[in-house]
Amino acid sequence: MLSHLRPALVLFVLLAALTGIAYPLAITGIAQAVFPSQASGSLIVRDGAVIGSSLIGQNFTDPKYFWPRPSATSAPDPADSTKTVSSPYNAAASTGSNLGPTSKALVERVSGDVTHQREANGMGAAAVPVDLVTTSASGLDPHITPAATRFQVGRVAEARGMAEADVQSLVDRMTEGRQLGFLGEPRVNVLALNMALDDLARK
Repeated sequence: MLSHLRPALVLFVLLAALTGIAYPLAITGIAQAVFPSQASGSLIVRDGAVIGSSLIGQNFTDPKYFWPRPSATSAPDPADSTKTVSSPYNAAASTGSNLGPTSKALVERVSGDVTHQREANGMGAAAVPVDLVTTSASGLDPHITPAATRFQVGRVAEARGMAEADVQSLVDRMTEGRQLGFLGEPRVNVLALNMALDDLARK
């Protein structure tokens, strides 16, 4: 019987070492050599400190910044570990809300966000870009559409004492095109845009 088990155990150990140790180490080494920034999480460093990642959104709420789309991520409730509380852009809990179009909670949340966006941006009854009131599937999407930035230009310009044309010009420069010219849609990284705004204020 041992003669039957020995080959199986040897094969198991070899495959475990190959696929569980050698292969991951090789791929990690290649990634670090060829794409060091991306392999390390596309981290953004300012003044020697990591302030975020270009792949993960942040929950800006100050009127002088552009706001991201809503996030459905959550975190354990500090008062009761069996429950969760809202924790926007929690990278440790990437998820969507899983609420369907007939969900009363979803309808109320979206309606509230529409009202808030219109009032905060002084847009009256204007149509609100859909990404400003809907979450992404991951809850971590760092991008919004150019339409969503245009909707916020007036508020940001007023809060910063800038001309709307200057803010819009910056948005245009920060807008990323389609990958390879045809993949995806034009988009704006909210963190990168807000950092650029702060850079302008320092000049």
